[in-house]
Amino acid sequence: MSESYDRYRRDLWRDKAEAYRRSFASLCAHPVPLLLDAVRAAAGSRVADVGCGTGSVSAAAAARGAAVTAIDAEPGMVRATASRLPGVRPVIGALPDLPLRTAGFDAVVANFVVNHVARPAAAVAELRRVARPGGRVGVTVWPQPAPPLQRLWDEVIAAAGVTRPVTPAPATADDFPRTRDGLADLLREAGLTDVDPRTVAWEHRVDPELWWSGAAAGLASIGHVVARQDADTVARMKAAYDRLAGAHLDSAGRLCLPTSALLAAGTVPATDR
Repeated sequence: MSESYDRYRRDLWRDKAEAYRRSFASLCAHPVPLLLDAVRAAAGSRVADVGCGTGSVSAAAAARGAAVTAIDAEPGMVRATASRLPGVRPVIGALPDLPLRTAGFDAVVANFVVNHVARPAAAVAELRRVARPGGRVGVTVWPQPAPPLQRLWDEVIAAAGVTRPVTPAPATADDFPRTRDGLADLLREAGLTDVDPRTVAWEHRVDPELWWSGAAAGLASIGHVVARQDADTVARMKAAYDRLAGAHLDSAGRLCLPTSALLAAGTVPATDR
């Protein structure tokens, strides 16, 4: 069950680095400064960016003067980050078994990664393993219920009369509540202390065609739905999207909807190991 879910989630991002960079990456980049603050990333810090994507966290950490290692399960994402940031150390690896040495980092971050793995508790335990005693681990995830920006995709699916394909799901026993308290408990159960959970809320503004392009490229759960439709159904979904998104355009013609993320960070006990 865990292997099939992890394989399904990784397939959503395979060979899609450029499509992700152009569409959904700006959304995921919003909490990055707060995430780096939460793990106290600064000049001289050794930072592990786990699930680096196209490098938003790595770039921001490097700009602070940190020594950054960028890790992702998708080789295309690692290549994209390495080409953008030649000073960053690139590593291909997947949670919960990272090819990184124990206690090798002052700060370990996973920006919207724990929500993509079958065993979140094992993933956070692995993040703790590679952080030094006294170091910090920080994560972000999307909340449930979904905020308005993400609910737009559900509205498109319903308006177009599309049935979602059956997909693997993590075992209930391995999952956690996608709430502020649920995320905090996940970090505490991994042995982290001084856990500081919060909700980060903002309005995301994006060209509506770029936003649709992520779905059309097969990215994320909505992309999985779109990729399994015939041409007529995709056209019907796009028409529904245009109509629904049109109600949320700002004066510059950008899609503008509220969204939010959960952010939590904790400290590896100084007596660890």
